[in-house]
Amino acid sequence: MEILYEDNHLIVVNKPFCMLSQGDETGDDSVFEWVKRYIKEAYDKPGNVYAALLHRLDRPTGGVLALAKTSKAATRISKDFQQRKVKKVYYAITQNVPTPPERELVHYLKKIQDRNIIKAYQKEVPESKIARLTYKVVHHHAGKALVEVRPETGRKHQIRVQLSSIGCPIKGDMKYGDSAFNPDKSICLFAHKLTLIHPVQKVPMDFVAPWPSQAIWQEYALDYLR
Repeated sequence: MEILYEDNHLIVVNKPFCMLSQGDETGDDSVFEWVKRYIKEAYDKPGNVYAALLHRLDRPTGGVLALAKTSKAATRISKDFQQRKVKKVYYAITQNVPTPPERELVHYLKKIQDRNIIKAYQKEVPESKIARLTYKVVHHHAGKALVEVRPETGRKHQIRVQLSSIGCPIKGDMKYGDSAFNPDKSICLFAHKLTLIHPVQKVPMDFVAPWPSQAIWQEYALDYLR
């Protein structure tokens, strides 16, 4: 686990692909538990250690993930997430090249309970929630595209579902339309940058994760992303 930033209020890490953000029924290790262990051991803290996930990344994705180290920080930043003051930049490698090369996508997303997936609709349906993002194709080669994505809402599986809905599933994402897994079971979706207002200093802060080292990502490692 790579720590990108830490102070008395926040800890921001580069979540490895295929690691859970928070524990589940599998019992596999998670970023949340790792951070709690780290704080306990690094600062020799007795008893229970406080940490709070401020947002989540899907297990097969990687990149910037922020946690609060105090309840005050958690409350303040969670409110900013709810008010959409927190900004995120993702990169995805898609099967097929989105057209047009730059666009806003608006869908209504609904969880399909018996299949444990999210479905995108063009119009509002019962129990659906609106989802917005903008994308821009920054490079394409051999039928695949590197796409910069800026979500405006924070719905579950939003980027995966919305890109799939325009015929451009994320590479490795068999849940949403790709034909094969990546060898490591990751999907090619990477949380590159997170911008939030510091809960105490009250200033915007940018947190950036280094470009992934996997071969497929290095193929698209353009100079301005290095």
